[in-house]
Amino acid sequence: MENRNMPKKIPMRTCIGCGAVKPKKELIRIVLTQEGELLADRTGRANGRGAYLCDDSACLEKAIRKKSLGRAFRTQVPPEAAARLAAEIGGPEDAG
Repeated sequence: MENRNMPKKIPMRTCIGCGAVKPKKELIRIVLTQEGELLADRTGRANGRGAYLCDDSACLEKAIRKKSLGRAFRTQVPPEAAARLAAEIGGPEDAG
């Protein structure tokens, strides 16, 4: 009964923009810090409440349009915070 032949479990996460389920390492973690700031956390280790997005500006646009970004963080996401996040990820500047 050795565990050597058992494959390692890969953590899966759901993109809040498109709803695709992907391995955690393929997604970008969006973090709401205690100060209320939204950050793109590519390391996945920042403190704060997190939600996951595909590394695609279209998914960020969908998350903003469907208000799933605000729902994930249980707060309103101001347009300027969404625009800053879009610039960090590489999306359009006029997100919001």
